Order: sequence, then structure tokens, then C-alpha cells
Amino acid sequence: MNDDAPYAGLKVIDLSQGVAGPYCAMLLARHGADVIKIEPPEGGDWSRGLGPKHGDQTAYSLAANLGKRSVALDLKSPRGKEVLRRLLRGADVFLQGFRPGVIERLGFGYEAVREIASSVVYVSISGFGQRGPLAERPAMDPVLQAYTGLTNENAGEDGIPHRVPIIAVDMTTALYAFSAVAPALFGRARTGKGKHIETSLMQSAAALQVVRMLQYEMEGGAIRPPAAPSGVYKAADGWINVTVARQHEWVAFCEAVERPALAADPRFATADLRVDHAEALRALLRPLLAGRSVADWSDRFAARRVMHERLNSYAEFLAQPHVRASGAVSWINHPDVARTIPLPNLPGAPAFATGEVGTIAPRLGEHTREVLAEHGFGAAEIESLAAERVIGV
Repeated sequence: MNDDAPYAGLKVIDLSQGVAGPYCAMLLARHGADVIKIEPPEGGDWSRGLGPKHGDQTAYSLAANLGKRSVALDLKSPRGKEVLRRLLRGADVFLQGFRPGVIERLGFGYEAVREIASSVVYVSISGFGQRGPLAERPAMDPVLQAYTGLTNENAGEDGIPHRVPIIAVDMTTALYAFSAVAPALFGRARTGKGKHIETSLMQSAAALQVVRMLQYEMEGGAIRPPAAPSGVYKAADGWINVTVARQHEWVAFCEAVERPALAADPRFATADLRVDHAEALRALLRPLLAGRSVADWSDRFAARRVMHERLNSYAEFLAQPHVRASGAVSWINHPDVARTIPLPNLPGAPAFATGEVGTIAPRLGEHTREVLAEHGFGAAEIESLAAERVIGV
């Protein structure tokens, strides 16, 4: 087994669309699995239409489908269903992200797929889960941020709730699903039995917020900040985040801002007192921190090991010497994008590199002929399916 590809030989059939399910399948591909992505011939995965297009890719579809092979297949047609049944033979993992009941109507619910691939690990991803009064409601990341309390908790000092702009719920769902597939495959290796894994954006969003949710209940709804000072402050030429968690850091912070007497101020003498008087502390610090540049404060804080960082844009982050030195991001060329693009490298997986299959998201139907031929379809049968528009090539 190749240490960089522990899932080599694993066959994954990915019917999911959007980001949550596809990104989970992409992680499997990144670790060596052969991921066959099934897409509708007309338009493909709907993530291909989210935002500006580069060929038939967007940022969403590209990030979530690296290293896969695309088969364009009409699952509403009887012949299309039969094609999928043949592709399912020997499948190890099956992912689907339809609303509850849809996959069963198509004929590929868990029991039906298990009849073809008896030890399959079957993953169902939905918005609100498979049961309950909201189960059939359509949902995307912003909706679940709102429903689970994340948007409400992400209020600025003006009191206005804001959606987290990254697709935090989709990505978290993908990671939780991936983390569930791994032990299921390990269990299957020991018992020979597959498993049906159910996860949802709602469930994952709640799990993501477990600490905040526990604080809310344990503190009677009035959440105290864990530390003070902790937050974003305006400097003379930008913004800086400062976090003071432990007592020695507070003393060092006061030295850095040239206010050593603050360390002994009875209002701020302990961590609990600083939280109690957080607003008074902020009122003192705002004009003080506004008097020097970000670079000046960064030098002062770094010299005393006070946790801090300037607020970077993506461009500034990607240009950081530490990012380059640590290998956190690879810059690669993708055939559908005119410029070199950054791919953050995945923890525990090999770094992305231009020219390797795993750095390319497939075009719609790019591998239809190839995959069908591998599964015993003759050239005449493939052309017949294409002529009837059952497949896209």
C-alpha cells in the first residue's frame, strides 16, 4: 500500500452535488480512492453554475471535485438506471445528497444499493436530516447558519447578526462525513459489513458550535467571553487581533503597550475581573492601540510573546513568508482556469502539484466513455447510450 494513497483500490460512486457531499468524496480521492462522479448530462452538478464560470467550472465545483472522474448520466431514464447498477458492482462507498425520499424513488436507496454492493458504506447527506417536519425543506449553507444559531451568535458590536461568508456548514458537513466513512471502512475490514451513514448540514452545524452552545446553556443564556482583552482593534494603519488568555500574557501585554500600571489595576487584576470589566478595558485600549501602526504593535507583541495577528486579506495571507515556508498552499495550473490558482494543502495528504491528476476537477462527462468501457460496455453500446442522450460524452 502506498502511504500517500491508503485508499488506492477503493471504488467510490458519488451522486452528491453542491459542496458538502462532493468535498467529502474529494477527500477520499485525495487519499487514493477512485471516485466516479455521476452528474446529470444537462448542466451537471449544480455547483458548476454557482458564481463566475471558468470553462464549466466555478470555485465551488473545482474545489469539491479534484481528482474525480466525471460520468454524465441521466438517472431518470430506465437505461440510465441500468448503467448505474452496473457501475455500482464492487463499489465500496456510495454518496448521495438528495432530499429524503428522492433517492428511493430513483431506485437507489440503501437496501437497493446493498443488493448490488453488499458491503457498501452508504452516505446520505441532507439539509435538515432524513426525518422530522423540516426534512424535505431545501437548504443551503446560509439557511443552516441561520437555523442553528450561528448567524445570530455572529453579531458585531453594532448588534447586527452576520452570516459567516465562508461556507462553514458545507465544509464542516463534508469533514464530519469523511470522518465517519473512515471508521466505517475500518469496521467493514474487520466484520465484512457495510453501513448506512446519515448526516446533515443541520447536525454538522450544531456539532461545530458545541462549545458555544454549551456555554449558552451552562451560563443561562448570557455567554461570558473566555478572556479579555480579546478581539479586533483598529491601529493607525489597519486592524489587529489581540488575545490575552493567561495572567503572564496580561503582564506582558501591559508592558508592550507601555502601561505597566494596568496590570495592577484592581479592575483588571485577574482573568475573571478583566472579563467582568471588559467594556471598560476596551474603552481604555481602543485609543491606545489606534496610536501606533500594525507593524509596530506586532513587533512589540511578538517580542513579549503576546498572541496577536494583523488582519490579512487573502492576498496578504497568501503572500506571507510563513505560508510559503510552511508549504501550507500550493499554486497550481488548472486547464479550465487562465491563471495559476492557490490550493491549500490538506492535513495528512500529499501536497497538490501541477500536472498530477488529483489537482484537476473533471469537465462534465469527461470520463464517461472511459469509465463505461472499464465496466464492460462495448463501443456500440456506449454510442447507443450517447445517441439516446442517456449519457453525455
